[in-house]
Amino acid sequence: MTTTDRRGALRFGAGLTAAALTTGCSTAARDPVVAGHSASPAHPAHPARAAPAAPGPRRFPGQPAQIEHGPRNRPRVALTFHGQGDPAIAYALLKEAERAHARVTVLAVGTWLDEHPAVARRILDGGHDLGNHTLNHRDINTMSEAQARAEITGCADRIRRLTGSIGTWFRPSRTQQATPLVVSLAAAAGYPHVLSYDVDSLDFTSPGAAEVTRKVTSQIREGSVVSLHFGYADTVAALPALLEDLDRRGLAAVTTTELLT
Repeated sequence: MTTTDRRGALRFGAGLTAAALTTGCSTAARDPVVAGHSASPAHPAHPARAAPAAPGPRRFPGQPAQIEHGPRNRPRVALTFHGQGDPAIAYALLKEAERAHARVTVLAVGTWLDEHPAVARRILDGGHDLGNHTLNHRDINTMSEAQARAEITGCADRIRRLTGSIGTWFRPSRTQQATPLVVSLAAAAGYPHVLSYDVDSLDFTSPGAAEVTRKVTSQIREGSVVSLHFGYADTVAALPALLEDLDRRGLAAVTTTELLT
């Protein structure tokens, strides 16, 4: 990646800082509000164009029900993004990743897909994984069984409506680890594995691009699954330097499916 590319991304990220939405999975983070919408419609207003069905979940023999990382003996890592927030920032992140020939995993919030249905096909068209991050992005571990089931299946239904499958992964909202109940509900919904992570960028705290980069690069290693977020300009600004560091260390950024295959 050239210095010009990197500076361009930094300028873009800085310009979006004021508009970035707080969409982190910390229980202290605020839920984003989309201007002009008091509630999300039950069905997308503009369904994605007809296309072949997207890949669905896979069972990976030898992997636990809740996956935190991939093999430690191959030079691959997975950058995973919690999908919510300003779609302009999401598109900028996807473009920056693709510029560096990186593929990522996006765990989308169902109500976000209601508001921005075209983003689902954009993710898949870029060669990335698309998965389920619950319907409303609330603390799923504290919910009743019925509520938690509705959060999982509600998002799965939206992804299926837009792409023809329920997506490749499920990640619980507002927590790094799912409870046994949530793991079992995800399995019943069709997800053999729950996707956790072993590196938390903490980008949703808006610490600045340099700190996001430092946090990830100081902890990432072969097989790591990194938690990042759409909706934060710091993440856009940090991504070029992060991808450059991975390239220098010989680590390929791949989808989580590729990481485990």
